[in-house]
Amino acid sequence: MSAVLAVDIGGTTFAAAAIGADRGMIARVEVPIGTDPTATLATLIGGFAPDGLIGVGIGSAGPLDPASGSVSPVNIPAWRRYPIAAAVADLTGLPVGLAGDAQCMALGEYWHRAAAPSMLGLVVSTGIGGGLVLDGEPYFGRSGNAGHIGHISIDPAGARCPCGGTGCVETVASGPSMTAYARSRGWTGPDARALSTDASAGNPVARLAFARGAAALATAILTTAALVDIDTVVVGGGVAAAGEVLFGPLRQALAEQAGLGFLQHVTVTPTTLARDAGLYGAAALAFALAGVPV
Repeated sequence: MSAVLAVDIGGTTFAAAAIGADRGMIARVEVPIGTDPTATLATLIGGFAPDGLIGVGIGSAGPLDPASGSVSPVNIPAWRRYPIAAAVADLTGLPVGLAGDAQCMALGEYWHRAAAPSMLGLVVSTGIGGGLVLDGEPYFGRSGNAGHIGHISIDPAGARCPCGGTGCVETVASGPSMTAYARSRGWTGPDARALSTDASAGNPVARLAFARGAAALATAILTTAALVDIDTVVVGGGVAAAGEVLFGPLRQALAEQAGLGFLQHVTVTPTTLARDAGLYGAAALAFALAGVPV
């Protein structure tokens, strides 16, 4: 059975896995983010022998440039303009495919569980990302960056985003942004995980931060749905692990904001693949590059 190496470049951790054409995960490793990209990649994938592998798929936070194989993650400054495809090809000697992390998350959901033929995959974590599958095919767009839902501006007078824009969804709904908002209201916890715990326990400031973030996500989701007529949204990422603390106010905000009839049928569900949806999507990308039907 053929297998590929899948790599997922997230905001705080990087993961790699060998995945077979039968969708079985053979081995998986994870390392923390590093400031030396090449050294981090060598640590991450050094334990995978290229024998038996037919290619590599990479899902990375973006924006990215598929033509040059480079990435410039907004929330990982040390990795901006890094030629990741060439670096991984040098380390493995294998052909490399590259797509956005949220694009891979959407593709992974579609490939692994035969999700709806048209859907939005949404990653809510250190940043906010999105990926589209339209009529059974991943949609990457002209530059390869389709789906950057986190950088839809929902408030032209809002906070400046690290991307250079103003009032982006990411400035309201990412884990760090919700945490910063809660702190501005007197909350003293350390991070988004603690914020989630406190929101679950009923802390009013923590719950307000999640409700505010959920409203921003709902606006971006409905904007996307209005443009491409999707009704299925699958949500993953570290912040999405908060469960109903996020999904409850998100569903409420969608119901309140949806006006047109076809937008009222948009549904949101958590990923069934936990932290591995992006890896499965990167694997599907690698199999497609190798010409192996899966």
